[in-house]
Amino acid sequence: MLSKVLSRPATPEDIPLISALHDRVFGPGRFARTAYRVREQKGTGAEISRFCRLAASDDNRLIAALRMSEISIGGKKGAILLGPLVVAPEYAGQGYGRALVTEVIEAAKAAGLKLMVLVGDEPYYGRFGFKPVAPGTITFPGPVNPQRILALELESGALASFSGQISGR
Repeated sequence: MLSKVLSRPATPEDIPLISALHDRVFGPGRFARTAYRVREQKGTGAEISRFCRLAASDDNRLIAALRMSEISIGGKKGAILLGPLVVAPEYAGQGYGRALVTEVIEAAKAAGLKLMVLVGDEPYYGRFGFKPVAPGTITFPGPVNPQRILALELESGALASFSGQISGR
């Protein structure tokens, strides 16, 4: 780990750094990711939500970034989409991604959100309490493997009150 790493909210000024890290890690196919499609629905100027976070070294080197989008599911508000989470390869496995996810979960709970959803790997996100969503319960605007849709109830029993398509609007 680096000696001095700061975790902080992402700002619009950070978009070029975050985009460059996404390009480096995910390549040009990143724009096909569902999280990008949900953010596109929000329109210009909505690229950074109040929940987006990043980890940077004291010399402003970007180590990790976590994009978040407040969403509605089947028209119901109170949910948030996690992703993508990106960590610079040279810092992978050192806890920076885990720290950002933990911070965002706490912030979303404190803000009164009810449900956090993502498309990802259960072995990684299960450690935070994410569980698979029953196929067909929550859908996305784009191709998604339904077995990779995971949710974390920020309020007990919240998943039962959400169903339908995710929208960034």
